[in-house]
Parts: sequence; C-alpha cells; structure tokens
Amino acid sequence: MSSATTRTLLTIVTEAALEVALGEDVERLGAHGYTVADVRGKGSRGYRGVGWEESRNIRMDIVCDRATAETIAEHVRSHYYDNYAMVLFMNEVEVLRPQKF
Repeated sequence: MSSATTRTLLTIVTEAALEVALGEDVERLGAHGYTVADVRGKGSRGYRGVGWEESRNIRMDIVCDRATAETIAEHVRSHYYDNYAMVLFMNEVEVLRPQKF
C-alpha cells in the first residue's frame, strides 16, 4: 500500500442556496473539487431540516493543501458570514492518492 500524505479537510455547513456560488468560489480559489451532501441538525438558528427547500442545509467537504483551505475559508468568512447561517472547520487528514488533491 502506498504511504499517506497529509492534506487539509475544510468543511462548510451552510444554507443550500449557496451551493452553486460556493462551488464556483472553491474551484476558482484553487481546490481541485469538492463533495456536497444534504444535512440537517440544530444550532443557534434552530432546527434545519431537509423537508422544506428554503430551510435545507448542505455540507461541503474540500480536501486540499493548507494554504488553499485557508484562502477559501477567509473568502467564505468575508463574503458570506454576515448574511447566511454557516460554520467552517478544518482538520488535517491523510490521503492515499495525493495527486487528486
């Protein structure tokens, strides 16, 4: 088995209305791709379900190098934090196909 390489996983949980714009931002800022899933949960803005289109949330996972993750996170904070429900977090992860990221 090949050895693992460290990358950064940036996760954005936010309103589904931002999916297209965020996807464009992420690619423009240097990530090679992303994964999106519908999610639900409860936080400071109450319960967010998947049943009603206007209240859906998504989780966008981006695996990339640390500098790209920080660039994307700063862009998202400065452009979306004030007007959308959103949380971001980063973790170091090991990937087995580093050329993909």
